[in-house]
Amino acid sequence: MYSKLIKTELNIKDNLVRIMRINDTDYISLTDLARYKNSNNPGDVIIKWMSNKSSFDFYSLW
Repeated sequence: MYSKLIKTELNIKDNLVRIMRINDTDYISLTDLARYKNSNNPGDVIIKWMSNKSSFDFYSLW
C-alpha cells in the first residue's frame, strides 16, 4: 500500500515546529512544542504532559 508523505515546518514565535502529513493525517512534533517551554530538556515537559491525570483520561478515550 502506498502512503503519501509530506514534511513541512512552521515558525511559531521564533520556534521551528515540524509537521508530517501521512495520507490525510497530520502529525505535529511534540518535542518541538515542548522545546518552547524548556529548550534544554524538552523531555521533562513531555513527561509532565503524559503524567497529568486529565491527559491520561484523554489518551484512554482516544
